[in-house]
Amino acid sequence: MPASTWQPAEGPTDWPAPAKLNLMLQITGRRADGYHELQTVFQIVDLCDTVSIKLRVDGQIARPQGAREVRVDEDLVVRAARALQARTGTTHGADLSVTKRIPLGGGLGGGSSDAATTLVALNALWRTNLAPAELAELGGKLGADIPVFIMGASAWAEGVGDRLTPIALPATWFLIIHPGVAVPTAAIFEAPELTRNSPVTTIPGFLTTGGRNVCEPVVRSRYPAVADALDWLARFAPARLTGTGSCIFASFATAAEAERVAARVPDEWTGFVAQGLVRSPLQDKLHRWGVAKW
Repeated sequence: MPASTWQPAEGPTDWPAPAKLNLMLQITGRRADGYHELQTVFQIVDLCDTVSIKLRVDGQIARPQGAREVRVDEDLVVRAARALQARTGTTHGADLSVTKRIPLGGGLGGGSSDAATTLVALNALWRTNLAPAELAELGGKLGADIPVFIMGASAWAEGVGDRLTPIALPATWFLIIHPGVAVPTAAIFEAPELTRNSPVTTIPGFLTTGGRNVCEPVVRSRYPAVADALDWLARFAPARLTGTGSCIFASFATAAEAERVAARVPDEWTGFVAQGLVRSPLQDKLHRWGVAKW
């Protein structure tokens, strides 16, 4: 449809991009292409960035607001929008403004979630009509964590994190602590001391044992602030690293319990109390708007 006659879909302007926790993460091997074979559990939580979208008819993709540490052309939201344009041939454009609440380099998947929200929202607003599985395949080329945010539910993941199986997790509240440092994923995966031969486990095995994060010893040894935060939080509840980032977390049965510990978090760190979600708020937004594919 020519840009001069195209009318954008009348839909929401602001879209949520939720964080995730890796409740466990182990590496069972390394592939010939250098990627690691993983087993992990993604838990979606209600700590969210916001992606605000203003549609354009000139085909341009701009990012008026976003993470200052990330160049515009390298930002996953911009790359995601351009990938959707290339895949569908659409001539539509958008201004993408990202309000960041999820710490960068924290292992919470903020950049991947922002990209997933961009793909899902623009697919609806531009009326490009890719199915969820097609969006997940497109997103997976940009980042391994993007598909779980597109599918919009907590999941057991294998492969490079792209083979997803829905998993029912108990209702839980989390205290997440960011100790003020960013941890680059590539450096952790390249660490020679990283355990890469964990025995393969199963969903029942995880639900019985809780699993572990094999990246935690590497991050702990290289980032003293993370080690200090893990030791501090462990005084109140079992503490664990999420993903390959710097954020740590502990689970609690109620929000009040999590808030009580959050009130004691040292001033040099940032604490977030977040609820574990069965379903992503992004999918809830789509359903309220009347998009029924999810």
